[in-house]
Amino acid sequence: MLEQWLRDATYTVVFTGAGMSTESGLPDFRSAKQGLWNNLDPSEIASTDALNKNVHAFTEFYRQRVLGVKTYEPHKGHYILADWEKQGKLKSIITQNVDGFHQKAGSQKVAELHGTLQTLHCQSCNKKYSSEAYLDKEYHCDCGGILRPSIVLFGEALPQSAFQQAFTEAQACDLFVVLGSSLSVTPANQFPLIAKDSGAKLVIINREETDLDYYADLVIHNRNIGDILKELDV
Repeated sequence: MLEQWLRDATYTVVFTGAGMSTESGLPDFRSAKQGLWNNLDPSEIASTDALNKNVHAFTEFYRQRVLGVKTYEPHKGHYILADWEKQGKLKSIITQNVDGFHQKAGSQKVAELHGTLQTLHCQSCNKKYSSEAYLDKEYHCDCGGILRPSIVLFGEALPQSAFQQAFTEAQACDLFVVLGSSLSVTPANQFPLIAKDSGAKLVIINREETDLDYYADLVIHNRNIGDILKELDV
């Protein structure tokens, strides 16, 4: 069924969440509280409040996350999506992920709703840096300001350009495929509904059930995303 829908669709958009990244081996954000951060809530460290009041914990937490991103690579699913874009079978990707794996695999049109761990910027002057600076334990800009990952922290709004791009793509598509998202985070979880309301078929592929399964035209649980995409890559 999905294979036929992909063939028939004229405008396919893919929406990816944490499940896409964990298949590369990258720990889920929530699991970051294990080990070193066992007694801390990541949502408290990954906040504007921590950036302003607990810089050491903030930078050490994100240094570990940057290390994780540098340790792992895109999996076959990322490369298949990039290839589909080149072939014209996939128009764009909307992602909740901050690892930059879609771009690393070759995808060009990606709306990063929550930003990226691949770059840093100064909290004071906005100068951009490579995230390699964190690996070298360099946490300050030339101006003296704090370097922070270019991601959306708790307490911040989504980047307007990425949000608008995602909104436009969700409205334009005739097939919207969710890969590895629990669809529990707002406002990102509104895009599947926007696509559905605009007339698109909605497919949700996720390990576990989501709150939006009821609205989907097709739901697939308990399967590896990479395996499914490989089967569809014909």
